[in-house]
Amino acid sequence: MSTEQQSSIIEVASPTDRVFDEPGSEEIDLDLLNETLEYIRPALQADGGDLVLLGTEGGKVTLQLVGACGGCPLSTMTLTAGIERIVTDRVPGVTEVVAV
Repeated sequence: MSTEQQSSIIEVASPTDRVFDEPGSEEIDLDLLNETLEYIRPALQADGGDLVLLGTEGGKVTLQLVGACGGCPLSTMTLTAGIERIVTDRVPGVTEVVAV
């Protein structure tokens, strides 16, 4: 799948979609990933936000920050210093977490 096609898939993903997996994502334990995101979720919800797992590809996890987190100027820091650090520490195979 080309990068352009992949980008289109991510852009049209719905927050209600559970997970779509691209080839090569088998190395990430999705149960452990979901468990880790559930561990993170209460902290985001306490500030009026949340996250949606859009999918995985290889070692990359794609999330969407929603609610108050979606428009927050500190969401980049939350993603890298918080979410990405926790996910990469707890879920083997995850090398990067990005938000759309």
